[in-house]
Amino acid sequence: MMKMFTTQLTGLFKRIEEKEEFSFEDGARLLAQGQNIYVVGFKEMKAVEFEALEGAEPLKGALTNVDAATSADRVILFTRHSDDLEAVELAVGLHEKGVPFVAVSTSVSEDGKLEELAHVHINLQLKKGLLPDDFGNRYGYPSSMAALYVYYGLKFTIDEILAEYE
Repeated sequence: MMKMFTTQLTGLFKRIEEKEEFSFEDGARLLAQGQNIYVVGFKEMKAVEFEALEGAEPLKGALTNVDAATSADRVILFTRHSDDLEAVELAVGLHEKGVPFVAVSTSVSEDGKLEELAHVHINLQLKKGLLPDDFGNRYGYPSSMAALYVYYGLKFTIDEILAEYE
């Protein structure tokens, strides 16, 4: 089972890399322009917040109290699906305050408000679990792993951009 999961997870990372290549660059450029970068994760995506703040290589200038964000700051928010009501509510508030932000989630509908409001949206490409069971269902939904993959892609690109200006 682990071999199959590893293969599927590798395929997921490859899909994200290939389909979101330009969004990684656009998102990192937007985030690098901010005075501060606020990282917000909903539900299991809190893992990304912890990594950004407490990980072995934290994101420089990362904060989590998004209520303090101004138009000079940038926000990156992580949620499982693009129709997450809490995330959309925060996105509306950021939009009204003129705070540019990047949203990371799986696109689940054609009229995704989160995708519409975000300056850059990165699709996690994770619509169902990665492994089949004996009854035709799927399980193994590694949304936080996919989000951490995206986080690191953005972080590495931000670090490269900022190194060019030092």
